[in-house]
Formats: sequence, C-alpha cells, structure tokens
Amino acid sequence: MAYKYMNDVWIKEQQERSDIVRSRLIVWRKQGSIVRLDRPTRLGRARELGYKAKQGYVVVRVRTGRGPREKPRPRMGRKPRSLGVRKYTPQKSRRWIAEERVARKFPNLRVLNSYWVGSDHRWVFYEVILVDPNHPVIYNDPEINWICDATHKGRVHRGLTSAGKRSRGLRRKGRGAEKIRPSLAAHKNRGK
Repeated sequence: MAYKYMNDVWIKEQQERSDIVRSRLIVWRKQGSIVRLDRPTRLGRARELGYKAKQGYVVVRVRTGRGPREKPRPRMGRKPRSLGVRKYTPQKSRRWIAEERVARKFPNLRVLNSYWVGSDHRWVFYEVILVDPNHPVIYNDPEINWICDATHKGRVHRGLTSAGKRSRGLRRKGRGAEKIRPSLAAHKNRGK
C-alpha cells in the first residue's frame, strides 16, 4: 500500500514541476546517456515491475532524444516528392529504443522492464531494470529464475519486454486486432 502512495506523490511532484524535479533534471542532463544507479528513483514503480533490492538486480537510467525523427536530407538528385526525409518514424516507442540501448551496453544482463522517470524539452529519461541470469541469487529464486532460460536471451531485441509488446500491438485483442498476431510480417506472408 505504501508504494501506491509513493507513486501518487511522484506523479503530483511531476505535474507541479517542483524544485526537486527541476534540480534533478539539471543534474541528469550533465551526466552521460546511460548511467548505472545504486537504487531506483521511483521505488514504487520499480517494485511493481519486479525489482527487488538484492544481488543480481541492476538499475540503469537512460536518456533518449525527443522531437521528429527525420532522415538526413539527400544532397542531390531527387524530386522533392521523393526525398523521403519527413514522416519516417520507427515503429518503436522511445522506451523500447532506450531498453535496446541499455541491453547493448550490458550484454551479460537481461532486461526485465522499464519505466519513465522524467522529461524536459530535449530529453526523455527512463530507468531500466536489468537482471543477471548467471548470479546464484537469481537462478536459485523461483520467482525470477525464468529469465535464466536460454529462450530469454536477447528478449528486448525480439520485442518480448512490456514496451516491445505494446509497440507490436499485442495489448489489443479480438476485433480490429486480427492482423497483428503473431507479427505483422507473419500476417503479410500468410497467404503466400
């Protein structure tokens, strides 16, 4: 119950844009794009998503850019219509992209989940929960040792995290979602 109140206080502070929030963002902007942390900034949210304060769990803060994601403009030899610069966005959320970046930085760990911690005019900040599958505390814990299985290697790059499933449209079921499962590419090739 305490974590619920912690989440409510966190959201209220973000909405009011309090001094704590603004000073925190100033510090974060000066740090690197991927920073390993001692403990989660949003403890309530981290606990909801499976974080535990014991060995084998790692929390990392990552920032991603905001604004339109445009391709570089070609130097020459196109019709204006064929430039292909604007309106080309990846079919991924920024949270999923942030998880992938962290997974590349820490290849021996596996991404469990992630959550939003702040944003300003330039950056969006997320915290990613990672788990070490080779740690004895993890593979002896029946609640989390499912992630030690080899099938979960590289799970973030295959869209198996919560952010990945959301971007793939797997939160929708039933009418209107017939063309989503098992994937867009699989559905496209179904008639062939």
